[in-house]
Amino acid sequence: MPDRADVIIIGAGAAGLLCAGFAAKSGKRVLLLEKMERPARKLMITGKGRCNVTNDCNRDELLDAVRTNGKFLYSAFSAFGPQDLMRLFKEDLHVPLKTERGGRVFPASDKAVDIVDALVSFAKKNGSAVKTGVCCKEIIFTDGKIAGVKTNGGDFYAGSIVVATGGKSYPATGPDGGGYKLAKQAGHTVTPLRPSLIPVVIKEDFCRDLTGLSLKNCMLSLFKKGRAKPVFSEPGELLFTHFGVSGPLVLSASAHMDGDIPDYTLSIDLKPALGLDRLDARILRDFDSNPNKDFQNSLSGLLPRKLIPVIVRLSGIHGNVKVNSITREQRLNLAGLLKRFTLTPIALRPIEEAVVTCGGVSVKEINPGTMESKLVPGLFFAGEVIDADAYTGGYNLQIAFSTGYLAAQNV
Repeated sequence: MPDRADVIIIGAGAAGLLCAGFAAKSGKRVLLLEKMERPARKLMITGKGRCNVTNDCNRDELLDAVRTNGKFLYSAFSAFGPQDLMRLFKEDLHVPLKTERGGRVFPASDKAVDIVDALVSFAKKNGSAVKTGVCCKEIIFTDGKIAGVKTNGGDFYAGSIVVATGGKSYPATGPDGGGYKLAKQAGHTVTPLRPSLIPVVIKEDFCRDLTGLSLKNCMLSLFKKGRAKPVFSEPGELLFTHFGVSGPLVLSASAHMDGDIPDYTLSIDLKPALGLDRLDARILRDFDSNPNKDFQNSLSGLLPRKLIPVIVRLSGIHGNVKVNSITREQRLNLAGLLKRFTLTPIALRPIEEAVVTCGGVSVKEINPGTMESKLVPGLFFAGEVIDADAYTGGYNLQIAFSTGYLAAQNV
């Protein structure tokens, strides 16, 4: 394993592996250092182990999906966008892909390991040396210039360094904020870090009773105090947990929750395909078909079994009341409850559980056309370590791939 290279890339995740492959392909001597024993551990668990590798959209749609510092990524997305990435996987790396709802792109096999193996092979076959189990402790400077890195396995030398260490989410897979320390050592500003795309802790104790319940086709809306219109509203899937709610819809909603979390309210439409009048007619039809049924036994055709006791309690209608004695007002209130099932957020889960980290190395100190530091020549950044993040749907991985590519072209 060489201790001297043209470029050292710190972090063998999505950004680091792609960067290593393209940098080595251009003739550079590349040394890729990874603290874990295997590369791309976080990539292995993305998309529930399926790896939502990108989103099949154009550049403008991609920029619209970026939550923080989208303008900074214009050059990176222009240089290497979703179509370029999909072409690389399908034509060069021979990984078949498929596109699902919302433009989400996955390996056809539904196995994240196929993406990981292809990226590792791409880096190695183009000539990158990969060393795992190496923790980078600090950057070595000589006469104020980049000279290499000090690690737990000795010193390694190169004239260029790419920091692609990820953020602070899922530290068990590798990212632990070490890249921020290296950036600060080089004089860079790291903006405040907070979780994004993360489960939400809910005040209502009935969430514990609903643990494990997945709502496949609901509408989730996020309201902020003082605003009549929702700041987020989308159809999809969510999951109840012992602490609150998770799942794709909740992760997306969490990205919109800035400031005090208790200022927000989550509202679930349990029957988005039915307007209030049609839903009332449906409930009335069910009641009329079994007029002597107890209320608590009358909802099985309308709701998941786990949810029925909660809805009965919140409706204010006694569970043993016969449905033929339920008033029109009570029935309309029930329909309203199903259309506006309200949850009260009190906190986000810890940043270690976030899909991505919001915040990072300030983009004001990075050249958007090269990913090179404006403060330290020869120092580059790629991926989640940068203060740029997007909504769920494959967009964050595309940020990693695009910035990794641009860094590779300029080291």
